[in-house]
Amino acid sequence: MSKILVIQPLRPEALRLFEARADVAFEVVTDVSPDNLLRCVADADALTIRDAPLPLDVVAAATRLRVISRHGVGTDNIPVAYCTARGLPVTVVGDVNAVSVAEHTLYLLLAVARRGIALDAAVRRGAFAERSRLPGLELRGRTLLLIGFGRIGREVAVRATAFGMRVLAFDPFADRAVVPGIAFVDDLDAGLRQADVVSVHVPLGPGTRGLIGAREIALLPPDAIVLNAARGGVVDEDALAAALDSGRLWGAGIDTFETEPPDPASPLARSDRTVLSPHSAALTEESMVAMGVMAARNALAGLDGSLDPALVVNREVLKEAHDARQ
Repeated sequence: MSKILVIQPLRPEALRLFEARADVAFEVVTDVSPDNLLRCVADADALTIRDAPLPLDVVAAATRLRVISRHGVGTDNIPVAYCTARGLPVTVVGDVNAVSVAEHTLYLLLAVARRGIALDAAVRRGAFAERSRLPGLELRGRTLLLIGFGRIGREVAVRATAFGMRVLAFDPFADRAVVPGIAFVDDLDAGLRQADVVSVHVPLGPGTRGLIGAREIALLPPDAIVLNAARGGVVDEDALAAALDSGRLWGAGIDTFETEPPDPASPLARSDRTVLSPHSAALTEESMVAMGVMAARNALAGLDGSLDPALVVNREVLKEAHDARQ
């Protein structure tokens, strides 16, 4: 009997996949403190995890572990380097949340462009005349620069094109034929100089931390919009706040933050040019079910030896395991 540790609850549709397996037992853990995880993980053969931190010492204590299945696409809460050194595959859910994040990105863009938060507040306080003081921007004809053209970036491109936007993409690794009508730029600075809107869709890592900082923001045309529904830290929040406070940018839509939850007294939170959400871009009903089901499938595949390499972030461990069997 294999045991799956479910760190943070999954939707019932996902748990039913475990219930259907006579050779699998599972335990749902809601207390994600390191001490409690250490108590629970020793006999786990697989685990699923959402956004809770998974300390290295917890993984080290799980000597039977054969797979870590992330409920999402980011792995910054998992010690991937240690897992790789140990030959332990770490999986993600692929494109099942791409539509939800793309739709949320367009929500942020529209809310910023049309001053949605300020106008909503004006109506609620009886200041109907604010409609004349706070005109919005049309998206048609404006240029959107997507930094990162993976699953989510492509979905954003389709929707932005429907609004009549010109879409540029910066991604040295992208398949340039996958979405027709998208122009690629090989130089980020050149793309920024053209961008009325810049939206980041890259993971956080040494090469992307602070990717959009004061220098990059200064390259944007006046009244540009900055969007981040990827990972906190990709956009320098202090530089962004300074540009908003100076009036150089029209606004910003931010779903992910360097520190989560962010300080309510931070410059971004106090700015009337921002639309903020609590890292919730992927959290639609449909996406939560789909991510849970895929996380469960990955956990079972890890136990069965049938992992999809496309969903393994450290897929070199699969080759090493294959070579060891030869």
